[in-house]
Amino acid sequence: MKILKRYKAIAMITTSLLFVACAHEDQPTESQLDFSQRNKTELDKWIDTGFLDPYNIKVYYEWNQNLVDNTRYLFPPTIDKVKPALEVVKKIWIDSYTTIGGADFVKKIAPREFVLVGGMNLNTNGTVTLGLAEGGQRVTLFQVDYLNKKSRPDVTEFIHTIQHEYVHILNQTKPFDAQAWAKLTPSGYTTSWYAEEIEDSRELGFITSYARLNIYEDFAETASIILTSSKAEYAAILASISDPVSRVNIQKKEAIVVQYYKDAFNMDFYALRDEAQKNTDAVIAN
Repeated sequence: MKILKRYKAIAMITTSLLFVACAHEDQPTESQLDFSQRNKTELDKWIDTGFLDPYNIKVYYEWNQNLVDNTRYLFPPTIDKVKPALEVVKKIWIDSYTTIGGADFVKKIAPREFVLVGGMNLNTNGTVTLGLAEGGQRVTLFQVDYLNKKSRPDVTEFIHTIQHEYVHILNQTKPFDAQAWAKLTPSGYTTSWYAEEIEDSRELGFITSYARLNIYEDFAETASIILTSSKAEYAAILASISDPVSRVNIQKKEAIVVQYYKDAFNMDFYALRDEAQKNTDAVIAN
């Protein structure tokens, strides 16, 4: 038995060596992988000049299944929609923060990747996801193909997404006073926020219905709605609220946001709002 086992072992070793030898002989003499990079288009060069070189922000607009949820029906943006969308992002978000926060503000605190998706990201509960911020490093923007730069509602909705997600990134860098915030409207938060009308949510002290998901979305919504509204538009929102306690609670949240920008980043929040509105006007006019 021992001899048989030994012969079998020798046979196995011999076979293995033959297999290795054959496998080695079959190996190509040159790599079959294509490491060449495609030539950059004029759009690529424009993106490098406006985003990658000054802010180290990489923009993905060509399809990459590793960057999106493959369980959703998503598709890449139409090429001629990419630059207009990025012009909105650059002018209203980056330029506004750069003017008020300083030349290096976005260079130091920013997502390092933008992923652009052409269509809607529909959820099973009937809502639509307009944007995602992943770990403060990547922001995905949906509905790029539907953006009309000449439409103020379109531009406002689109830039609201990046303003909202950027507030989350700022909060990850320096947290806001969550305890003080949580005391203002503790009973109004709900996971069924999407079933609530915005007018009803405002009567409970929330700037939008989505703000009712949790205190972190509440903060981001409060800040981003103010940033995407003119002074008069925001005043009209407050004036539309009949419950004086709820109106005051929204104003208290506003005050926390303003103080947060001052203490955390030495930034005048109202000046940032005015700059964003000026740049929004410029985008729509061009």
